[in-house]
Amino acid sequence: MKKTTLLSILSSALLLVFLVIWFGLFNVSAKEKHWKITTAFLEFVRERSIEVRADGIEVPDLSNLDMISNGAKNYAAMCAQCHLSPTMKPTELSLGLYPQPPVFYTQEHFSHGKENTFWTIKNGLKLTGMPAWGDFHTDEQIWELVAFLNEINGMSTTEYLELTGSDEQIDKENSDQHH
Repeated sequence: MKKTTLLSILSSALLLVFLVIWFGLFNVSAKEKHWKITTAFLEFVRERSIEVRADGIEVPDLSNLDMISNGAKNYAAMCAQCHLSPTMKPTELSLGLYPQPPVFYTQEHFSHGKENTFWTIKNGLKLTGMPAWGDFHTDEQIWELVAFLNEINGMSTTEYLELTGSDEQIDKENSDQHH
């Protein structure tokens, strides 16, 4: 009798899920925010998935300035359009993505561990816009990005430009002031 009741409840739940999907009741628009329970569930699934897959990854010494500078240059080329930099205002891309990508220079982001950040950069995240950079970059290049991300929180525009080796933003700001 208990098996029959459990099977009946499960069947009803599956039917309800099917009807919600069939009638398009769940809005997949990036403009429509998830229900709080959906967000909590997806964040839990994401964090557990990353933790399980990143377990055992050995974190190298990330304090080398050349490593950090190389990571900064790759960040400027690959990541800043979504995650921004101290030289940027929000972009159409960063504002249009849902979930919105974290802005690393304004917040702490290593509460999940450097090995988790490495895994995420290498493998990407489904349904977030985060690409899998590991198909196009070596592990060393990805660790360089992690080394840079370890330093970006609270970074000034000047520090960022020194690491990326770019005077572009300073030159643009100076020319804007003269016009």
